[in-house]
Amino acid sequence: MKRSLIAVLVSLFVVALSGCMYPEDKLVQNQIPYQDQVQTVQEAVTKFKDENGGILPIKNSEETTPIYQKYLIDFKKITPKYLSEPPGNAFESGGVFQYVIVNAENNPEVKMFDLRISEMISELKMRINVQGYPPYKERVAEGVYTLDYGKLGYEEEPFVISPYTNKKLPFVINGQAEIFVDYRSDLVEALKKAETEYQPGEDIRETLLKDSVFVPAYSLPYTVDGNTKEPIFLLTK
Repeated sequence: MKRSLIAVLVSLFVVALSGCMYPEDKLVQNQIPYQDQVQTVQEAVTKFKDENGGILPIKNSEETTPIYQKYLIDFKKITPKYLSEPPGNAFESGGVFQYVIVNAENNPEVKMFDLRISEMISELKMRINVQGYPPYKERVAEGVYTLDYGKLGYEEEPFVISPYTNKKLPFVINGQAEIFVDYRSDLVEALKKAETEYQPGEDIRETLLKDSVFVPAYSLPYTVDGNTKEPIFLLTK
């Protein structure tokens, strides 16, 4: 009975959220991360920066905001002078992508992330709230765990599709009940192609940015194992 209640509540929540955020007439055409749209925004951001003393057109954020979600582009600051309107695939236009800046201090680059990941994380959090506590399953690193999805009413383990490899990526949860996407399988592939040899303690997520318009949103930091050179969670105190 409890599992059925969870499923019903979450279904209503997701339907309502999807309807509010993404109107039906914009869903299909605004789910594609066009490279030329990213480039157009990049040019607008660069012009704004050059004409405003190095200031970037970004929204205010909390100090604790994860780095790859921290510098969200404020399209109100660059439209219509530098850009006629936000791209059709941007959240501001009814799309599913949030435009963001990386390397903000040294070499600002425009990237994006898929807001549908946030929807799935919100669904997981809702089910956990209904359950009353996170049903931790296995410890994968110090302070990082998998979830017992059966106890949350799932018949199959939820996942997101990687923007880098199109593989299924699982979720993990920390001791504070914060949920993240696990990008380790993507990092294995990225490290094979990386020109940089990373050392233990270095955050290796930047290797995912090469040749991609996406950032690894909703991720924990990763580094390399000193012996195997395989990606592992970078534990911070």
